[in-house]
Amino acid sequence: MIRHLFTLIWNRKRSNFLLIAEIVLSFFVVFVVGSLLLYNLNNYSQPLGYNYENVWEVSLEPGPDTVARREKIDLLSQRIKALPGVVGITRSSVNTPFAFSTMTTELEYKGKETPSSDRYRVDDNFAKLMEVKVLEGRWFNQSDNAAQRVPIIINQAFKDAVFPNETAVGKIVAEKNSTRKWQGQVVGVVESFRAGSDFAENSPAFFERRMDDTTRMAGYDLPWLLIKVKPGQGAILEQKMVKEVLNVTKNWSVKTNTLEQNRISKLKVVLTPIVVLGIVCVFLILNVALGLFGVLWYNISQRRSEIGLRRALGATGMGIGAQFIGEMLVVTTLGVLVGVVLAVQFPLLGVFGVAPTVYGTAIAAAALLIYLLTAICAFHPSRLAAGIQPAVALREE
Repeated sequence: MIRHLFTLIWNRKRSNFLLIAEIVLSFFVVFVVGSLLLYNLNNYSQPLGYNYENVWEVSLEPGPDTVARREKIDLLSQRIKALPGVVGITRSSVNTPFAFSTMTTELEYKGKETPSSDRYRVDDNFAKLMEVKVLEGRWFNQSDNAAQRVPIIINQAFKDAVFPNETAVGKIVAEKNSTRKWQGQVVGVVESFRAGSDFAENSPAFFERRMDDTTRMAGYDLPWLLIKVKPGQGAILEQKMVKEVLNVTKNWSVKTNTLEQNRISKLKVVLTPIVVLGIVCVFLILNVALGLFGVLWYNISQRRSEIGLRRALGATGMGIGAQFIGEMLVVTTLGVLVGVVLAVQFPLLGVFGVAPTVYGTAIAAAALLIYLLTAICAFHPSRLAAGIQPAVALREE
């Protein structure tokens, strides 16, 4: 039976080749889109590692003003914290949660290079305000003022990559190729910290304690203020904050935003390519479905005499229908096999650094979808073929 099906397919190799090419392309597109969706869904299911609700972001730009920057920021922080509706305030580097800016660094541990890691400069109040959970050690505090090395706190992903089988607290790392001979000492480990977006991977990251001394208060190193407010606060509190900034700094520019607004803006950027690929995938699958349906319909119309003769020789309607479905399944299998060969290269070559399980699941899902599509498209034409009466078909011939 299988040999007979291959013979029938070979006799119509031109039309079947085009159909196989469509199936291969569709399988590959479904595989890529499926991998992307599974990767992002897996990331989305992981904890962010902090709470962004009711947190506002205040960015400051002093412009040409270089006089007493630290003193002004200290005074401004005190005044904002004293406003009704404000719960707490902390200082951070520009790469705040959901920001469109990043800071990455490569460190060394015992002469070995660590993975490229996200770097955050925060103060002692950051963990409490953002509700960051410390798993090992502690968060920054005043005892770090006398530290000989820069206190740092790493996330679990960093620990798994650099200190997989040992305690991380107390370990010393150095900045790779650093002219200032920067060294950091681990004082704590947090669960996770995915600041990029809801779909960001839990990649290695570490926090560096910021001191805001006068030698490091220029340009990009100015702190961004993260302010925790009570639920329900809005424009009135925002106006009061801006007024305090202008009263303290005189001519500094200020911009306020909520982390929720930043999150939505980041989601739009992240989801746009996924939605576009999904639309392309749907149209391509629809095109393949029409192709499968059309090929089957054409085959039936061209093979009515053959069908009639087989029915006259005793073939059942169910057998005729099964033959046409079998032909389509064989053609689909050939296309899927070629697609699988192409798709397997992704985990083998480590493309995009995605886990092999994601690719494996995407391959299985793509194959299942293509086979399901073939079965649906072949069902109705096969029923038509099964319903052809031998006398009618032979009389038309």
